[in-house]
Amino acid sequence: MPDFLLNYYVIYILLIAAFIFSIFASVNVKSTFRKYNRMPSSMGKTAAQVAREILDSNGLYNVQVGVIHGELTDNYNPKTNTVSLSSSVYNSTSVGAIGVAAHEVGHAIQYAQDYFPIKIRMAILPFAQFGSSAWMLFFILGIVFDNHILRGIGIILFAAIVLFQLITLPVEFNASRRALSTIKNQGFLYGAEYTGAKKTLTAAAMTYVASLAVAILQLLRLIANSRRR
Repeated sequence: MPDFLLNYYVIYILLIAAFIFSIFASVNVKSTFRKYNRMPSSMGKTAAQVAREILDSNGLYNVQVGVIHGELTDNYNPKTNTVSLSSSVYNSTSVGAIGVAAHEVGHAIQYAQDYFPIKIRMAILPFAQFGSSAWMLFFILGIVFDNHILRGIGIILFAAIVLFQLITLPVEFNASRRALSTIKNQGFLYGAEYTGAKKTLTAAAMTYVASLAVAILQLLRLIANSRRR
């Protein structure tokens, strides 16, 4: 059996394993958040209040804190300069909610401080967005017409998605480190409370690791598929 065929099947096996890991990470982050969202903090401050205090302590008075529907839909939008906390986080005094809120505030601080990886991510974003909607079309057309150029374009567009996810990883890890350092140094959480917030953010980080693993293996699968043809 030719080496590239062997690699092709190995990639599929690894891809299946990555999909399983991705499912596990998704289930784990939800169960971990729900567990520590039932653990109240001793200070009794809501996640929204903590977010506001961290922002103010960093001089980010212009950043708004709002609420958004859903569970774990929390985000920071640099266009509107708003930290949006999900309805299960905003008014919660739990250690899980405070950890999530501090993480999103970490992104606001990254933008304010011109954190270099996030600038790279924003530069890649338009290419990744176009790639996510167009790569499959080019790749399928390349298969239908047996055209290696079209397949190559599809692979390059998908590679832009992978690159975006790769850059996203240090951005998310840094936001979590900032969050954990802040809630500890400013005395928002102590002992087991801090540990609960850390476990929540660690579980969330694993979803990004899993997504990147799947994306890389999918890219390798596309390349192997193109080589076979």
